[in-house]
Amino acid sequence: MRAARFHGRRDIRIEDVAEPELRAGTVAIDVAWCGICGTDLHEYLEGPIFTPAPGHPHPLTGEDAPVTMGHEFSGTVSAVGDGVDDLAVGDGVVVEPYVVCDECRPCQEGNYHLCTRMGFIGLAGGGGGLSEKVVVPRRWVHPVGDMPLDQAALIEPLSVAHHAVERSGARAGQTAVIGGSGPIGLLVAAVLRGLGVTVIVSEVSAARIERAQGVADHVLNPRDGTIGDRVRDLTDGLGADLGFECAGVNQVLDDVLDAVRPAGVVVNVSIWGAPATVDMQKLVLKEIDLRGTIAYVRDHAAAIALVQDGTVDLAPFITGRIALDDLVDEGLHTLIDHNDTAVKILVSPSA
Repeated sequence: MRAARFHGRRDIRIEDVAEPELRAGTVAIDVAWCGICGTDLHEYLEGPIFTPAPGHPHPLTGEDAPVTMGHEFSGTVSAVGDGVDDLAVGDGVVVEPYVVCDECRPCQEGNYHLCTRMGFIGLAGGGGGLSEKVVVPRRWVHPVGDMPLDQAALIEPLSVAHHAVERSGARAGQTAVIGGSGPIGLLVAAVLRGLGVTVIVSEVSAARIERAQGVADHVLNPRDGTIGDRVRDLTDGLGADLGFECAGVNQVLDDVLDAVRPAGVVVNVSIWGAPATVDMQKLVLKEIDLRGTIAYVRDHAAAIALVQDGTVDLAPFITGRIALDDLVDEGLHTLIDHNDTAVKILVSPSA
């Protein structure tokens, strides 16, 4: 079968690899669509980061580069292994793409997303969604019913957004400011709106401002005035209850810290490519609660329900569909060189 394989920085190749073998307790999936994630871009430009470098195999998968990529994917069940009796061939599914040890303290406490040896299917080994087929343990497979499989490929990033919102403690009637309206920022906005939270988005890109207007109550451009002052104007001088940093840009973090009210909560959602600086005076004098968030934990079912009940419409977030052979030129480089023109580009491994 064909798969996109990460060999090293700026070196992803479409290659023929052996089909994965079905084992007891696992599910074989024919991949329908796989989204290109910001993490994939970081790997391509700066990696290996989450991918194991040659000669340094991942402690759980035993694999090192080259590894098959892709962790935002949907597909159809093609076979089930012994012991799997609650899924059937033909079921539409998505994958929560974890590799965890189940032995460390976080795993034992139920925080498998904080596993000390954690990896991701599609980064650390174990196959990936940028291939025609994948075999994964049943525990990570989530049925999606009759949800269109192209939209289902966005359940993974929607789960990231859902977990970030859960980390914030958001509730109806509050106001949130989101710094950055890339795919995750937009999905955070959609989840918050579904909860009844008033959403303010800060963004500089004209194309992304236009997209954010479809999911936010207010969209502000930092070039038009200080974000903190304008958020206070919208909140009777107090500031936002919640802030979400979704850009990995220090100025955006500064703006969000300034824009939240005293005793507000700020959640850092983005993965940073370099160390950040934090204005500790803002943090201390306003007693801001700055929280980190990584991926998801038991969020997929809730994310699926948000789509199934109509709270979140994922269709508008899909801005491109390409074949596997076009992954680098039309996928990665579009998102690198023209990132304001696309939200989520989906790849069909079988096209």
